[in-house]
Amino acid sequence: MGKRERNEQQLSDLELIRQCSEGVVRAQELLYRRYFSFAMSVCVRYTADEHEAMEIVNDSYMKVFDNIAEFDTGKPFRPWFGKILVNSAVDHYRRNARHSSHLQISDISATEEHEPEIDAELSAADIVALFSRLPENYRVIFNLSEIEGYSHNEIGSMLGITSSTSRSGLTRARKLLRELYARHFNPVKKSNEAV
Repeated sequence: MGKRERNEQQLSDLELIRQCSEGVVRAQELLYRRYFSFAMSVCVRYTADEHEAMEIVNDSYMKVFDNIAEFDTGKPFRPWFGKILVNSAVDHYRRNARHSSHLQISDISATEEHEPEIDAELSAADIVALFSRLPENYRVIFNLSEIEGYSHNEIGSMLGITSSTSRSGLTRARKLLRELYARHFNPVKKSNEAV
Protein backbone atom coordinates (compact mmCIF):
# COMPACT_ATOMS: atom_id res chain seq x y z
CA MET A 1 0.00 0.00 0.00
CA GLY A 2 1.42 3.34 -1.05
CA LYS A 3 1.60 6.54 0.95
CA ARG A 4 -1.33 8.04 -0.97
CA GLU A 5 -3.59 5.06 -0.14
CA ARG A 6 -2.61 5.21 3.55
CA ASN A 7 -3.36 8.94 3.65
CA GLU A 8 -6.71 8.40 1.93
CA GLN A 9 -7.69 5.65 4.40
CA GLN A 10 -6.91 8.00 7.28
CA LEU A 11 -9.35 10.63 6.03
CA SER A 12 -12.27 11.03 8.43
CA ASP A 13 -15.84 10.60 7.25
CA LEU A 14 -16.34 14.35 7.71
CA GLU A 15 -13.39 15.16 5.47
CA LEU A 16 -14.63 12.73 2.82
CA ILE A 17 -18.12 14.22 3.04
CA ARG A 18 -16.72 17.77 2.72
CA GLN A 19 -14.78 16.72 -0.37
CA CYS A 20 -17.81 14.90 -1.80
CA SER A 21 -19.90 18.05 -1.39
CA GLU A 22 -17.23 19.87 -3.39
CA GLY A 23 -17.58 17.27 -6.17
CA VAL A 24 -14.23 15.52 -5.64
CA VAL A 25 -14.69 12.24 -7.52
CA ARG A 26 -11.90 10.44 -5.64
CA ALA A 27 -13.62 11.27 -2.32
CA GLN A 28 -16.89 9.82 -3.65
CA GLU A 29 -15.05 6.65 -4.64
CA LEU A 30 -13.45 6.38 -1.19
CA LEU A 31 -16.77 6.93 0.61
CA TYR A 32 -18.36 4.32 -1.64
CA ARG A 33 -15.66 1.77 -0.80
CA ARG A 34 -15.68 2.59 2.91
CA TYR A 35 -19.41 1.92 3.30
CA PHE A 36 -20.01 -0.64 0.54
CA SER A 37 -20.10 -3.70 2.86
CA PHE A 38 -22.48 -1.94 5.24
CA ALA A 39 -24.72 -0.91 2.33
CA MET A 40 -24.84 -4.44 0.90
CA SER A 41 -25.58 -5.93 4.32
CA VAL A 42 -28.65 -3.69 4.59
CA CYS A 43 -29.90 -4.06 1.03
CA VAL A 44 -29.45 -7.82 0.69
CA ARG A 45 -32.01 -8.28 3.47
CA TYR A 46 -34.65 -6.60 1.31
CA THR A 47 -34.00 -8.45 -1.94
CA ALA A 48 -34.04 -11.92 -3.39
CA ASP A 49 -30.52 -11.73 -4.83
CA GLU A 50 -27.27 -9.78 -4.79
CA HIS A 51 -27.86 -8.21 -8.21
CA GLU A 52 -31.05 -6.56 -6.99
CA ALA A 53 -29.32 -5.49 -3.76
CA MET A 54 -26.55 -3.92 -5.83
CA GLU A 55 -29.12 -1.85 -7.74
CA ILE A 56 -30.47 -0.49 -4.46
CA VAL A 57 -26.96 0.21 -3.15
CA ASN A 58 -26.08 2.18 -6.28
CA ASP A 59 -29.40 4.10 -6.17
CA SER A 60 -28.66 4.93 -2.54
CA TYR A 61 -25.18 6.23 -3.29
CA MET A 62 -26.61 8.44 -6.03
CA LYS A 63 -29.03 9.90 -3.47
CA VAL A 64 -26.17 10.41 -1.01
CA PHE A 65 -24.04 12.25 -3.54
CA ASP A 66 -27.00 14.32 -4.77
CA ASN A 67 -27.95 15.32 -1.20
CA ILE A 68 -24.60 15.36 0.60
CA ALA A 69 -24.90 19.10 1.24
CA GLU A 70 -27.97 18.38 3.41
CA PHE A 71 -26.03 16.03 5.71
CA ASP A 72 -25.76 17.34 9.28
CA THR A 73 -22.03 17.07 9.99
CA GLY A 74 -22.78 17.17 13.73
CA LYS A 75 -24.17 13.63 13.45
CA PRO A 76 -22.56 10.36 12.36
CA PHE A 77 -22.78 9.45 8.68
CA ARG A 78 -23.65 5.75 9.05
CA PRO A 79 -27.20 6.17 10.52
CA TRP A 80 -28.04 8.84 7.92
CA PHE A 81 -26.83 6.58 5.14
CA GLY A 82 -28.68 3.62 6.69
CA LYS A 83 -31.93 5.54 6.48
CA ILE A 84 -31.27 6.32 2.81
CA LEU A 85 -30.57 2.62 2.15
CA VAL A 86 -33.82 1.53 3.81
CA ASN A 87 -35.83 4.20 1.99
CA SER A 88 -34.26 3.17 -1.32
CA ALA A 89 -35.11 -0.48 -0.60
CA VAL A 90 -38.72 0.49 0.18
CA ASP A 91 -38.90 2.61 -3.00
CA HIS A 92 -37.57 -0.35 -4.98
CA TYR A 93 -40.16 -2.63 -3.39
CA ARG A 94 -43.03 -0.24 -4.16
CA ARG A 95 -41.90 0.15 -7.79
CA ASN A 96 -41.78 -3.62 -8.23
CA ALA A 97 -44.60 -4.75 -5.90
CA ARG A 98 -46.96 -5.63 -8.72
CA HIS A 99 -44.38 -8.10 -10.07
CA SER A 100 -43.58 -9.63 -6.67
CA SER A 101 -44.63 -12.98 -5.34
CA HIS A 102 -47.12 -12.82 -2.49
CA LEU A 103 -48.28 -15.73 -0.41
CA GLN A 104 -51.65 -15.95 1.22
CA ILE A 105 -51.89 -17.26 4.78
CA SER A 106 -53.61 -20.36 3.40
CA ASP A 107 -50.42 -21.12 1.42
CA ILE A 108 -48.45 -21.53 4.65
CA SER A 109 -48.89 -24.98 6.11
CA ALA A 110 -49.71 -25.34 9.76
CA THR A 111 -46.58 -25.56 11.87
CA GLU A 112 -46.17 -27.52 15.03
CA GLU A 113 -47.06 -25.65 18.20
CA HIS A 114 -43.54 -25.79 19.62
CA GLU A 115 -40.73 -23.66 18.26
CA PRO A 116 -38.03 -25.49 16.29
CA GLU A 117 -34.69 -25.89 18.00
CA ILE A 118 -32.32 -23.18 16.82
CA ASP A 119 -28.92 -24.21 15.49
CA ALA A 120 -26.37 -21.85 17.04
CA GLU A 121 -24.03 -22.60 14.12
CA LEU A 122 -26.34 -21.05 11.53
CA SER A 123 -24.12 -18.91 9.29
CA ALA A 124 -24.85 -15.46 7.91
CA ALA A 125 -25.23 -17.07 4.48
CA ASP A 126 -27.84 -19.48 5.90
CA ILE A 127 -29.78 -16.58 7.39
CA VAL A 128 -29.66 -14.65 4.11
CA ALA A 129 -30.83 -17.81 2.31
CA LEU A 130 -33.83 -18.05 4.64
CA PHE A 131 -34.74 -14.42 4.06
CA SER A 132 -34.38 -14.78 0.30
CA ARG A 133 -37.06 -17.49 0.36
CA LEU A 134 -39.61 -15.16 1.90
CA PRO A 135 -42.02 -13.48 -0.50
CA GLU A 136 -40.90 -9.89 -1.00
CA ASN A 137 -43.83 -8.32 0.86
CA TYR A 138 -43.12 -10.40 3.98
CA ARG A 139 -39.37 -9.81 3.73
CA VAL A 140 -39.82 -6.03 3.57
CA ILE A 141 -42.31 -5.92 6.46
CA PHE A 142 -40.14 -8.22 8.61
CA ASN A 143 -37.03 -6.09 8.03
CA LEU A 144 -38.78 -2.78 8.64
CA SER A 145 -40.36 -4.04 11.87
CA GLU A 146 -37.88 -6.45 13.41
CA ILE A 147 -34.56 -5.02 12.25
CA GLU A 148 -35.18 -1.33 11.59
CA GLY A 149 -37.69 -0.91 14.45
CA TYR A 150 -40.48 0.87 12.58
CA SER A 151 -44.01 0.72 14.01
CA HIS A 152 -46.82 -0.89 12.02
CA ASN A 153 -48.32 2.57 11.43
CA GLU A 154 -45.00 3.77 10.00
CA ILE A 155 -44.65 0.65 7.85
CA GLY A 156 -48.20 1.12 6.61
CA SER A 157 -47.40 4.68 5.56
CA MET A 158 -44.16 3.65 3.88
CA LEU A 159 -45.69 0.77 1.92
CA GLY A 160 -49.17 2.17 1.30
CA ILE A 161 -50.88 -0.54 3.36
CA THR A 162 -52.88 -0.55 6.58
CA SER A 163 -51.19 -1.12 9.93
CA SER A 164 -53.26 -4.30 10.35
CA THR A 165 -51.90 -5.58 7.00
CA SER A 166 -48.40 -4.85 8.29
CA ARG A 167 -49.12 -6.74 11.53
CA SER A 168 -50.52 -9.78 9.73
CA GLY A 169 -47.62 -9.69 7.25
CA LEU A 170 -45.15 -9.79 10.13
CA THR A 171 -47.00 -12.70 11.75
CA ARG A 172 -47.02 -14.58 8.45
CA ALA A 173 -43.32 -13.81 7.83
CA ARG A 174 -42.39 -15.19 11.25
CA LYS A 175 -44.48 -18.30 10.69
CA LEU A 176 -42.99 -18.89 7.26
CA LEU A 177 -39.44 -18.34 8.57
CA ARG A 178 -40.05 -20.98 11.27
CA GLU A 179 -41.38 -23.35 8.63
CA LEU A 180 -38.45 -22.69 6.28
CA TYR A 181 -35.97 -23.11 9.12
CA ALA A 182 -37.57 -26.39 10.20
CA ARG A 183 -37.59 -27.65 6.63
CA HIS A 184 -34.02 -26.68 5.70
CA PHE A 185 -31.92 -26.31 8.85
CA ASN A 186 -33.52 -28.03 11.82
CA PRO A 187 -31.21 -30.94 12.74
CA VAL A 188 -33.93 -32.69 14.77
CA LYS A 189 -36.30 -32.77 11.83
CA LYS A 190 -33.54 -33.87 9.43
CA SER A 191 -32.53 -36.77 11.68
CA ASN A 192 -36.17 -37.89 12.01
CA GLU A 193 -36.57 -37.76 8.21
CA ALA A 194 -33.47 -39.97 7.80
CA VAL A 195 -35.05 -42.77 9.84
